[in-house]
Amino acid sequence: MQSGRPSQTAMAAAMARARHQLLEGGKVFPDPLAVPILGRSASAQLQADPRHGESRVARALRGPLVARSRIAEDELAAAVARGVRQYLLLGAGLDTLAYRNPHATLGLKVFEVDHPATQTWKQERLAEAGIPVPDSLRFVPVDFENDALIPALNEAGFDSQQPACVAWLGVTVYLSPEAQQGTLRALREGCAPGSTLVFDHVNRPQGLAPLARLANWWLRRRFARLGEPWRGLVDPQELQQQLWQLGYRRIEALQPEDIAHRLFDTTGTVVAHRRAGRRFGGVVKACID
Repeated sequence: MQSGRPSQTAMAAAMARARHQLLEGGKVFPDPLAVPILGRSASAQLQADPRHGESRVARALRGPLVARSRIAEDELAAAVARGVRQYLLLGAGLDTLAYRNPHATLGLKVFEVDHPATQTWKQERLAEAGIPVPDSLRFVPVDFENDALIPALNEAGFDSQQPACVAWLGVTVYLSPEAQQGTLRALREGCAPGSTLVFDHVNRPQGLAPLARLANWWLRRRFARLGEPWRGLVDPQELQQQLWQLGYRRIEALQPEDIAHRLFDTTGTVVAHRRAGRRFGGVVKACID
């Protein structure tokens, strides 16, 4: 992202979640705050016409963006059932879990980690929408390329001796490989046994069919023009090997076909292009034992 500016891709993801509420009734990912958090003007415009301003790319990515949020919150619910009481949102953007916290009565604490400019922008959206900030939430400003993650979390009240559920969505592709590895290592060393991690990734274009390779190139160029270039493309097999070498266990790689079947086919929800990007990336779940 550009220095001093909030993430445009965070807004795009928020718009996808909001449109899902209005167009599909939130069947895959219900979120009553997804529309209000956009702010008065944007939410009113979207409610008047849910497809307003939705580009072909945004329409194609709406399904995958909704799906990854659902997967993360399903993993959180399972972690809470095991006794986990800390949730780390790395690259929180306009995520609303902390403000509709279904596990608040059980004592779940939420740590929203994001670039300082994006956090300031989010706090402005919250104030404009009249959404209160709960006592169970901590904002943790971090630049993943330059700042040490665990010390910043500990300073905000994170307990490294207790397990956590970690969601890292829509971030890795914008980071350098070194920053990706550094964050994965920091989480492995700084989170207690019993912690879980959910994150998504975008694959390298090598091995894609010509048309898919062209689409990958076009998307990379589009995001670069937004000032948020794709820097952290990965090889799925190498990624799993790296996770294993770092000490993660019970690694599960979810491909878009699996996600579409689990979430969309089983709920009867029709989302245009829900399988979009099936060769571009996926979602990984891993455990710290």
